[in-house]
Amino acid sequence: MLKISKGITAVLQKDIKSEFKTRYSISTLLLFVLTAVTMLGFSLAGVEPNTGQSSGLLWVIMFFAAMTGLSKSFISEEERETSLLLKLTSSPTNVYFGKLIFNILLSLVISIATCLLFFLFAPAAKLNNLAGFTITIILGALGLASASTIISAMIAKASAKGALFPVLSFPILLPLIIVGIDSTTMSFEGKSLSEISDNFQIMLGYCGAVISLSFILFEFIWKD
Repeated sequence: MLKISKGITAVLQKDIKSEFKTRYSISTLLLFVLTAVTMLGFSLAGVEPNTGQSSGLLWVIMFFAAMTGLSKSFISEEERETSLLLKLTSSPTNVYFGKLIFNILLSLVISIATCLLFFLFAPAAKLNNLAGFTITIILGALGLASASTIISAMIAKASAKGALFPVLSFPILLPLIIVGIDSTTMSFEGKSLSEISDNFQIMLGYCGAVISLSFILFEFIWKD
């Protein structure tokens, strides 16, 4: 177990160092979120969307931001031609969980930046349940990262990576997005945590199911 933990940490550290060296994903994501939220703010100037519309707009930005940045975890290995070295030096378990943790961290950064800029620049409903909203965003970030990691591994060797990633991701992420929008709307409306708890359980179950299935399938995908 200790060896696996060290291997996961090694893959995670490699990705973090690579990201801080190039800052490609973070810079691209922050620019995308800033542009999207600013355009949204200008287009809705003087218009007060209701809570459901505000929640939908927020999740649309979060989804497309994830599509912009989270696809790079395995695609970058193929582009830099380092995937073979990774296969020789790390087990599939270490690679999967190292990449997953990195994507979770990146997804949390995306979600936090999106929410801050959304409330700063775009018209949005008043947030009446901060705890419920925070839990929703954290579970949403976890779900986006868990699905994106395995999809990135699946399309890494495809020729049309950029087009395939959102096409494959949307139907898989749709249940999470629907429940996430509903939970966010309830948070805006000031519903209690007990009233939103069923949605939390669905989102947590979604994350658990995707991660479990991804772990089972990843070795076959990685060695193919």
